[in-house]
Amino acid sequence: MSVAGGAGATQATSTKLVCTLGPATNTPAFVRGLVAAGASIFRVNFSHGSPEDHARAVGLVRDAEAEGDRALAVLADLPGPKVRLAAMDPDPFRFSPGQPFELRPSGSGDDRGTSTTYPDLAADLREGDRVLLADGAVELVVRSTDGLIVRTECVRGGIVRSGQGVNVPADRLSLPAVTERDREGLARALDLEVDLIAQSFVRGPGDLLELRALMGERVVPIVAKIETKPAIENIEAILEVTDALMVARGDLGVELPMEQIPLLQKDLLRRSRDAGRPVMVATQMLESMTRAPRPTRAEATDVANAVLDGADAIMLSGETAIGEYPFEAAAAATRIAAAVEARAADYRAAQPRCRHRGEAAAVAHAVAAIATSEAEVVAITCYTETGRTAQLLSAERPSSPIYAFTADRAVRRVNTLHWGVVPLAAERPEDTDAMIALMDRGVSERGLVAPGELVVMAASSPVGRTTTNMLKLHQVGSPVR
Repeated sequence: MSVAGGAGATQATSTKLVCTLGPATNTPAFVRGLVAAGASIFRVNFSHGSPEDHARAVGLVRDAEAEGDRALAVLADLPGPKVRLAAMDPDPFRFSPGQPFELRPSGSGDDRGTSTTYPDLAADLREGDRVLLADGAVELVVRSTDGLIVRTECVRGGIVRSGQGVNVPADRLSLPAVTERDREGLARALDLEVDLIAQSFVRGPGDLLELRALMGERVVPIVAKIETKPAIENIEAILEVTDALMVARGDLGVELPMEQIPLLQKDLLRRSRDAGRPVMVATQMLESMTRAPRPTRAEATDVANAVLDGADAIMLSGETAIGEYPFEAAAAATRIAAAVEARAADYRAAQPRCRHRGEAAAVAHAVAAIATSEAEVVAITCYTETGRTAQLLSAERPSSPIYAFTADRAVRRVNTLHWGVVPLAAERPEDTDAMIALMDRGVSERGLVAPGELVVMAASSPVGRTTTNMLKLHQVGSPVR
């Protein structure tokens, strides 16, 4: 589906594209190019870079949004309780099977070991535990620990660099859910007025509540990154309190056997959609495109399956942050999603059961049903002050595009995450008739819907009411009655 979203703005697919910014994409031209390729959300990874780097990245997105008249969101990804290696010597360091290696509470690295960013690691590990380095590139097994030093043996060799991750069973770590780095990053993200916060290594609902409590008056939607075994075990409780979900397959695939990840991904997407929470799929979607101009067939299938399973968004990481072909990677993801969506009806995962929990959900279901069953309906429009109406409509996965009008810029940006939603700017109407006229004029003047074509409208009436209760079939260009 190709949809014009305003002057100079296009949205190629209902499935949204998240692109990570980094050294490969730190100029205005690069950000504009990613927008043209289909990106609507930009991830800024607070695990890397300086505060100045983060501020520059956010500024580039805001400039691109202003130039293109299209809502663009910034997702700040907090580090979380991630353990990392200190300096390796030599760097990079090559591990060989059978090689002993120490993980120490402090000190510089040498050929026998190095320290980590978590001085108390030895207290959380025991003999026989598996320790993975650099997202599984190297596997160590704990042979002994004296409470200070962890003595390991390499069972799978490889190359590791300074600063790369140290993965141990998440349920063992006594690190706090919200670290000091997270607190600093959250304060900086709020100062930069980002639109979404990704919380790393979530283990349970309390982690999300703790982070939200630190936000103060400006509460930003939280994306819970599912990348630990405890998170899988607590997923229902997490879905009750999170605003969105990310299936972060990198660390999840290290913590759990890799053969379990494909079905876990499908289960997480199904549960998220059933709970009405937007969900994105991340990590190694088009990994080979960090060095190659075309994806592999397996990667194309991976992206396609995420679309078919109902993901609201797919995320590119190194492909756009450090890759040699960021535009090509973004464009490839968009092309694959568009091709799949065009023929998805016969293959897409089943729609979750109806969620008629209240008037607003029932209206959203009815609107989607009309849009899908009535061949003459070409679009859905809604006016929303909080974004909730657009989210409910998106969860129904209608066959028509959803044009969501709102006066709140922050709401427009958050709505970029929702499947099928095209956020559009509008003044706050004075009454219901003005709201209908606003939506009529908005789609007509932007060339989204031609005069005489039929749309189905959803909103709250009278204006300002907090619950969606209005459904209207409307012929664009006809008088408002």
